[in-house]
Amino acid sequence: MTKQDDLPLTSSHWGTYRARVGNGRVQELLAFEHDKDPSPIGIGILDVQHGPTRVDAPMVRKSWLEGGPGTRNDLRGKDPFVEVSWDKANALVAAELDRVRNTFGNASIFGGSYGWASAGRFHHAQSQLKRFLNCIGGFTSSKFTYSFAAAEALVPHILGSFRDYLDTCTSWEVIRDHTGLLVCFGGVPLKNGQISQGGTGCHIQRDALLGAGNAGTHFVNVSPLKSDMLEDVGSDWLALRPNTDVALMLGLAHTIEMDGLTDRSFLQRYAEGFDAFLPYLMGDTDGTPKTADWAANICEIPADTIRALARRMAAERTMISVSWSLTRQDHGEQPFWMAITLAAMLGQIGLPGGGFGFGYSAMNFIGGNHTIIPGASFPQGHNPVEDFIPVARITDLLMQPGEPFDFDGVRYEYPDTRLVWWAGGNPFHHHQDLNRMMQAWQKPDTIIVNEWCWNPLAKHADIVLPCTTPLERDDMAMTPRDPYIVSMSKLTEPFGQARDDYDIFAGIARAMGVEEDFTEGRSTHDWQRWIYDKTQERCADAGIDIPTFDQFRSKQWFKLEDPVDPIVMLSDYRADPAANPLATPSGK
Repeated sequence: MTKQDDLPLTSSHWGTYRARVGNGRVQELLAFEHDKDPSPIGIGILDVQHGPTRVDAPMVRKSWLEGGPGTRNDLRGKDPFVEVSWDKANALVAAELDRVRNTFGNASIFGGSYGWASAGRFHHAQSQLKRFLNCIGGFTSSKFTYSFAAAEALVPHILGSFRDYLDTCTSWEVIRDHTGLLVCFGGVPLKNGQISQGGTGCHIQRDALLGAGNAGTHFVNVSPLKSDMLEDVGSDWLALRPNTDVALMLGLAHTIEMDGLTDRSFLQRYAEGFDAFLPYLMGDTDGTPKTADWAANICEIPADTIRALARRMAAERTMISVSWSLTRQDHGEQPFWMAITLAAMLGQIGLPGGGFGFGYSAMNFIGGNHTIIPGASFPQGHNPVEDFIPVARITDLLMQPGEPFDFDGVRYEYPDTRLVWWAGGNPFHHHQDLNRMMQAWQKPDTIIVNEWCWNPLAKHADIVLPCTTPLERDDMAMTPRDPYIVSMSKLTEPFGQARDDYDIFAGIARAMGVEEDFTEGRSTHDWQRWIYDKTQERCADAGIDIPTFDQFRSKQWFKLEDPVDPIVMLSDYRADPAANPLATPSGK
């Protein structure tokens, strides 16, 4: 029998696995030998890889096929599907795209297609779809993510960027060595840390939590759920009322201010706007001081507990962590805003083990001390259509064409959407208020999806194009802050008539006369080599040495060396704010 370390590799959002293949099928997925804490989720694909829920051929909803676009949209999810050939499917899709763009314009095509279908850099469904749609004149897109859209909109106005500080939050090693108190709003849920967006080589969150706890870091789990913190670290649990984190933070801030613990020298040198916030905190603007007693009535944490925590936060080296989930609630921008304010009052931002962090264990890479890989990706091209929606406004887009919406201080208008194309995601899984979304889903003339299984998205489409799973194609997994680059091997033949997304779009591009624009004459293997070679060039420019494409394919994986110095977020800014200003109007 082949040694486990010699078995082919594949990678997913949940981890990297060795595959044992027999009789044309993947018989077993085994944890990558470098993964100390493998996730059990990734191996679940074996239960459905050849199961009855797979889409095995192009399918068209019966009423749509017989009556044309817009026929009996109320039967989406109920109508039977009719199997058609790939040639027929390509012709139907090409004709409908031409009808919509020629009659209503490309803005009537929604291709935002939010989702996480594959960890691979090439077979990334969103990139494939957007490149294709850009080849035929563009589409209405979406901005931001369901994970933390409120923070994406707000935090750049406070820090000058959000993503920069998401990717460079203080390392777990620094927390272990310097943090006395880690106050975790929303906890540090290990279940979330099983994933990363571009593949996971080694899970670090459990060891990081245990390492910090064993070194003396004290954890406070501020969450309605006790399970949002690893029990082994022995945290204090403050089971606040849901959606009251800001009230608790305000109560902490009021105690810090009243006890004379606010670091005004830090605020004067590094922050802007505290003078506008303080009157609200003290009740001068509304007659309601945000005392610990006031907060206790809202968040249901005893006032004495709030006061004691505030004093301890000021006395120790304190890190404030805010879960991404805090943004996914009413007024979801406020918890991050207030957490940054609270950290500024403590004056420890930029010090080892102090300040704030966005979502420790929200994904596996958060807090990792790894070299950033400047990875290339499948180029999407230019979208000439300027229309877009905030990512979670898909229902509003479909139900309110022509109506205005506000985004980041600017007023826009929803276009009239006639065609929706989704590839690599499932809005029935991640969107809110599904009953209202079901009503909106009846509005477009046509809904096309690339899907490998009969999930709710596929069942509520008009045209279903069967695509492959990661086990059925070659690719490479690469996450900017994960040190592993993994060669994903094709382990089994495609199920039924399933095709790679690239081949699906190439076929439709051929039918529409834009095949060369889409493929540039490259095969899937050519594109993967191109992506890797571009990554190697970028790495060389950054002083990072990685093997050639052929060497990488032969070994199947490569690990970058960790940097010598762990990350202390905003340490450069604290050391010299004049030389390292934030990208805000004031530089603070």
